[in-house]
Amino acid sequence: MMQVKRALLSVSNKEGIVEFARGLNELGIELISTGGTAAKLTEASLPVIRISEITDFPEMMDGRVKTLHPAVHGGILAVRDNKQHMIELAEQGITPIDLIVCNLYPFAETIAREGVSLEEAIENIDIGGPTMIRSAAKNNNDVVVVVNPENYHKVLKELKDNNGSVSKETKLELAYQAFQHTAEYDHLIQDYLADVIEGGNDNHLPEVIMDRYQKKSNLRYGENPHQKAAFYQEKSFAEPSITTAKQLHGKELSFNNINDTNGALELVKEFEDRPAAAVIKHANPCGMAVADNIVEAYKNAHAGDPLSAYGSIVALNREVSEELAHEIAGKDKFVEVVIAPGYSNQALDVLMNRWKNVRILEVGDLYINREKPGYDMKKVTGGLLVQDRDIYQVKRDDLEIVTDTKPTEEQLADLLFAWKVVKHVKSNAIVMARNGMIVGVGAGQMSRVDSMIIAGRKAEGRQEGGVVASDAFFPFPDAIEEAAAKGIKAIIQPGGSIRDEKVIEAANEYNIAMVFTGIRHFRH
Repeated sequence: MMQVKRALLSVSNKEGIVEFARGLNELGIELISTGGTAAKLTEASLPVIRISEITDFPEMMDGRVKTLHPAVHGGILAVRDNKQHMIELAEQGITPIDLIVCNLYPFAETIAREGVSLEEAIENIDIGGPTMIRSAAKNNNDVVVVVNPENYHKVLKELKDNNGSVSKETKLELAYQAFQHTAEYDHLIQDYLADVIEGGNDNHLPEVIMDRYQKKSNLRYGENPHQKAAFYQEKSFAEPSITTAKQLHGKELSFNNINDTNGALELVKEFEDRPAAAVIKHANPCGMAVADNIVEAYKNAHAGDPLSAYGSIVALNREVSEELAHEIAGKDKFVEVVIAPGYSNQALDVLMNRWKNVRILEVGDLYINREKPGYDMKKVTGGLLVQDRDIYQVKRDDLEIVTDTKPTEEQLADLLFAWKVVKHVKSNAIVMARNGMIVGVGAGQMSRVDSMIIAGRKAEGRQEGGVVASDAFFPFPDAIEEAAAKGIKAIIQPGGSIRDEKVIEAANEYNIAMVFTGIRHFRH
C-alpha cells in the first residue's frame, strides 16, 4: 500500500478539520492548505504550507483561482507506478499529493436564504474544489480523497494502523463518496438555475430530472416477499411526511406500511381547520371523519367501517391524548401504524402497553408546502410519469349548483368534506358522507356505478339523507338512480360529461341537489 506523505486540506465545512489535521501532522504527513482553512490550521499552531508556495502563484480573484494549477493537479493525477508520469513530475519539480480533504462552497445554504440574488448564488458555485475532488477520486488507487468529516476518524485509524497507508478498498469507497458529493453539488446548481430560467414558464417541468434520493432504510421486502426493497428520502423536500416521521415504537415499517401511511397522512393534511382522523387500508380510506375534537373524529372514522379497520393505518392531525390512545387501543381493535403530530407521555404508555409491535410515528405540526410542493411521480417500465402534486382545494365559492334542488348549509359542508376525501381514493371513486363522517367508499372499480353500489353496501343504510362525492363526471344517469335508491340527497362531481344534461335531469327527477366543481381528482 502507498504511504501517505503529503495532504492538501481545503474545506468549506471546517467541522473537525483541526483535530484531523493534528492527527495527520502527528503521523509526519506534510500539510498544504488554502485560504480560510490554512488560517484556521495556523491559529491552531499547526505547520501549514500555503497553496501559493506550491503553485508559485498567488490566490486570485477573491479565491476563484487557487488550486487550478498543474503543480496541484499533476501531484494528484500522477499514477505512481507509471514511470513516465513520475519522470514528468520530477522534470517539472512537482511533488505528489497523496491525500485530498475537500468539501464545497455552501451553495445549498446560500440559495436557501430568503431573498438571495442570482449573483450571490453564482459566487457560491465552487470550481476548484470539485475539480480537485474529481482528480483525486479518479486516481483513487494512489490518492485518498475525503469529502465528509464523518470519515476523518476512520481514515486516521487506518493511517495509524497501517504505517501511514489506507487500504485500496477504503480508497475506492471514499472515491465513490467523492463522485456522489460532486454529482449532488452539480444537481443543486442545475436545479436552481432551472428554477431561475423556467420560473416564468407555464410548462415548468424540468427538461432533465436529477432528483436526489438518500437511502433511509433497507426493507425486509417489497409489496411481496420475493421483491427486494428499500426506502429513500428526497433530500430537497421540505414538508412533514412519512419520510420525515420519527418512529417512537414498534417493528420496522414494511413497504406496504410506508405506502399506506403516506396515504393516511396526506389525507388528514387536507384538514387544517378541524380535527381529523383517517383509517386507511390498502392506501384507501375505509374511515374518515372531522369533528370538534380529535377523539370524536377518531370514533367516527373507525365507525365508518369497523370491519375493514382491523389491521389498518390510523392518521390524526392533532396530538394524541391519553383518552384518544385508549380509544385507538380498545378491545377487539388492532392497528398496524399510528401517525400523528405528537403524543402525550400517557398516550405513548397506553399504546406501547397494548401492542408490542405497533408502529408509532411522530411527524410534528402538519402543513402542505404550497410554495414548493414538489412533484408526483409514477414509475413505468423504462420511464417516469411526472406531474404537479394534486394539492388543489375547491372552495365553496367555486361550486356551481346545477339542479333545481339547492343543497342546504349542512349538505354543503358534507359535500366539501367528501370532496377532499374522494381525492385520496383510487379511481373510479365514490365517497358517501354524512355529518362530517365517511359512511361508505367505493374504490378502484372499472365502472362508476359499481363504485356507487359498493359504497352503498358498505354504508349499510347510514347514507340515508347523506351526500356523495365522485372523483370524475358521471357518464350516464345510472349512478344517480343508484344514489337515489340509497337515499342520497346531494352530489358533488366535476361535471363535463357529454351527457351532463341527462345526469342533471335524473338528479332533478329524484330531488337530489347537485354541484359541479369543474375539476376532477383521478388517482390511479
